[in-house]
Amino acid sequence: MALTDRPYSVFNFAVEIYPDGASAPLAEAAFTECDGLEMTMDVQTIREGGANDRAYRVPSVINYSNLSLKRGMTANRELWNWFTQSNADPFLRADAELVMFAEDGKTEKMRFRLSRCIPIKMKVPPLNAKDGGIAIEDFALAYEKFELVEAAAGGPAE
Repeated sequence: MALTDRPYSVFNFAVEIYPDGASAPLAEAAFTECDGLEMTMDVQTIREGGANDRAYRVPSVINYSNLSLKRGMTANRELWNWFTQSNADPFLRADAELVMFAEDGKTEKMRFRLSRCIPIKMKVPPLNAKDGGIAIEDFALAYEKFELVEAAAGGPAE
């Protein structure tokens, strides 16, 4: 299913998960809230002997946050399967692409690639028969790196 044909057009975000070596996504899921696209660079201070009036600041290690996706829908059980497979094989990794859509729900505005992801949280919403419910309340994953990449065809290339 192409993202432009996805049934969840009111959702603003989609995540495509590509297990190691796969060219087709394991799962396409849409979410209304995303938090955790964050990187922080540590800075080291280096002092030169005898130069007491200054210190050099140099970049060091970059640390990444965990990604939290909230209130989502998906058409299959693949996120659940990936979660359980990752628990069985701690070396199993996947790359993910987080896609942000325009208000029309189809035009891609921005795409982030997250490298070497592992799922760390899967929460389903409270089950309530009178409620329309959502399939995924909170889905979180840890990643080793993220970058902004070109939007897919039809979207802006910023």
